[in-house]
Amino acid sequence: MVYGVTTLDRLEPREVPLGGVRAIQVRRTLPHRDRTTIGAWCFVDHFGPTTTPMDVAPHPHCGLQTVTWIFDGEVEHRDSAGNVQLIRPGEVNLMTAGHGISHSEVSRGETVHGIQLWVAQPNAGRDGVAGFDHFVTPVTELPVMSGTATARVFVGALEGVSSPVRTFSPLVGAELQLSPGTALDLAVDRTFEHGVLLDSGALTIAPGDAMEEEALALQPAELGIIEAGREHIRFMSSDEPVRAVLIGGAPLHEELMMWWNFVARTYEEIVAARDEWQADSGRFGQVEGYDGAVARIPAPELPPVRLKPRRNRH
Repeated sequence: MVYGVTTLDRLEPREVPLGGVRAIQVRRTLPHRDRTTIGAWCFVDHFGPTTTPMDVAPHPHCGLQTVTWIFDGEVEHRDSAGNVQLIRPGEVNLMTAGHGISHSEVSRGETVHGIQLWVAQPNAGRDGVAGFDHFVTPVTELPVMSGTATARVFVGALEGVSSPVRTFSPLVGAELQLSPGTALDLAVDRTFEHGVLLDSGALTIAPGDAMEEEALALQPAELGIIEAGREHIRFMSSDEPVRAVLIGGAPLHEELMMWWNFVARTYEEIVAARDEWQADSGRFGQVEGYDGAVARIPAPELPPVRLKPRRNRH
C-alpha cells in the first residue's frame, strides 16, 4: 500500500443552514472542495451550543449511514422503519439508509450541541435494507504521558474498546476529552486515514513520530487530517480542557455522487432518488408521529449542469 506524502492537513468549516424551514446553523468541514472522504466518512456537521431548536422535518436518505453524537441536550430521532429513539450525551444513534429511508430529528430541551456524521456505504452493500442502532458508550481512561484523557468509542474499536454498531467498512469514531496540560500518544490503525474535529479548547495534533515542526494547532470547529501510515497520533492540550472527536477508516477507493441527502454513484441514481421522494413513491416510507411545522422537506431543484462523481485526489 502506498501512503500519502502529505501527513497533515487542515479543513476549515463553512456555515450552512440545516433543517429547511426552521434551520439552525451548522459548521461543515466535510465534504470539502479539497477532500471528499476520510475513510468512508463523507460528511461532518458540527452544531451548537445553541438555544435555537433543532427541528429537521422528515427527509430522505440513501446509500449512507448517519451517525449522531450529542455533547449537550437531547435529540429525538424518528424514522420510516418505525424507530423512535431519544439520544443523550454519551449515546450514539446510527441509522443505515441502504436503498432508502426517511427520518426526522427534533431537539428536546433548552440547548443542543453535537455533531452529525455520514458514512458512505460501499458499492457492494449500499442498496440493502435500512436499519438502526443505538448504543450507550462507556468512558475509557487512556494512558497518557502527562495529564488525564478519556475516550468514548461510538464506532469501531480503539484502545481495546469496541462499539457494537454495524458498519460496512473498517471505521473508528470516538469522543476524546483531555485535561489541561495533557500529552497523549494514541495508538491507531496505520492503514486508516484519520480526522480530528476540535469541539472546544486548544489542541495540537501530530503523527506520533513527528518532529515539532510537523505539529498542527487546531481551532474549534476545524478538522485536522492525518494520512494513513502512522501508528500513533499525538494530542497535546494547553491550559484548558479539550473535547475533540476522532474519526478514521480505511481509504474508500470509490467515486461518490453526493447531492442533498443522497450518496450514489451516478447522476441517474440521484435523479431517480429525488423523483421518488417528490412523488412520495413509497421508497423512503413515512415517518409517523412527527408534529413539526411542515410534514416533509421537499427536495431542492437539481443544478442546471450534470453532476459528476468525486473521489479524493490523493
